[in-house]
Amino acid sequence: MKKVELSLPAEPLTLSDKLRRGDLLSAACPSRTVMKHITSRWGVLVLMVLDGETRRFSELRRLIDGVSERMLAQTLQWLEADGLVRRVAYEVVPPHVEYNLTPLGQQAAHKVRDLADWVESSIPEVVQHWNKASAS
Repeated sequence: MKKVELSLPAEPLTLSDKLRRGDLLSAACPSRTVMKHITSRWGVLVLMVLDGETRRFSELRRLIDGVSERMLAQTLQWLEADGLVRRVAYEVVPPHVEYNLTPLGQQAAHKVRDLADWVESSIPEVVQHWNKASAS
């Protein structure tokens, strides 16, 4: 039988360490706000569509089926405020605005892509559970 050793954590985290890292389980933690923006109904899709691309607002709206202009604008504002999306406005008539991901946004996009891939590959099994639940 293989011996398993458990290691105790190094030193406990200080308050400063906790504040720098964040604590998603705490209602007052700002990391919760960022998590809400990234994992919102439209945040995940915006990050995925902008991953490796620069796109205009109208193109984003076309690519993300079902998003309203208002919700797309709000989602982009949230992600821009969080430092995940870069907005570039060109001073031309008519106005021309482009969006792309910052390096931080690219990191987030790769993480949510993994989640989205898992959801899409698991949907047959999820649908089976839905069917079982509705049958009972």
